[in-house]
Amino acid sequence: MATTNLNIRIDKDIKEQADRIFSELGLNMTTAINMFLRTTIRENGIPFALKLDVPNEVTAAAIEEGRRIASDSSVKGYTNIEDLKAALEV
Repeated sequence: MATTNLNIRIDKDIKEQADRIFSELGLNMTTAINMFLRTTIRENGIPFALKLDVPNEVTAAAIEEGRRIASDSSVKGYTNIEDLKAALEV
């Protein structure tokens, strides 16, 4: 397989941010670009989303609230669905 160089211009901050993400995914820039190009050819278009599983602000806040409630002994808990439904008047 013959190879060739690809020179592109990109904002320095964008490159650094992408490098950090690729590194967390176990990739380098060359491998990530090759994956993108090969999959683009196979799918005949922009092919995929490759991203870290990071919750958005709303989800992160809900997770934190759940953790806080779970560790608060003053919060009423339920051991069965019938008691929960009764408390909710459902």
